[in-house]
Amino acid sequence: SINELQAKKLTDKKVLAMIDSLYPVSEDLSEMQKKNNLKQQETLKACYFDAPDLQGVGKNGYRFINAVSDMAYHGKPLRQTKNYNENLFRKTIDGLPVLDKTYQMVLSA
Repeated sequence: SINELQAKKLTDKKVLAMIDSLYPVSEDLSEMQKKNNLKQQETLKACYFDAPDLQGVGKNGYRFINAVSDMAYHGKPLRQTKNYNENLFRKTIDGLPVLDKTYQMVLSA
């Protein structure tokens, strides 16, 4: 519930650790994967820390899930395909695994 997520206070250190977990940069990744994950990390940090619509929310699970959702649904994709809008609609209906993972991470924080 929203109240449960708002009650999950998150430190900046915890948020950065969750961002690293969502978009890891490790030696077993290709250079392109590392580059893409670093870009995703920076985009998510900007969504969480700087998004004007999240400034009054407080540093909590609700804010983090909203930042991930904003990035997933409204952010510029790493690669724009001709079927991008159709794929985004399908993902919206099916649900995004990154949001499910984020929700579980926040609950266990």
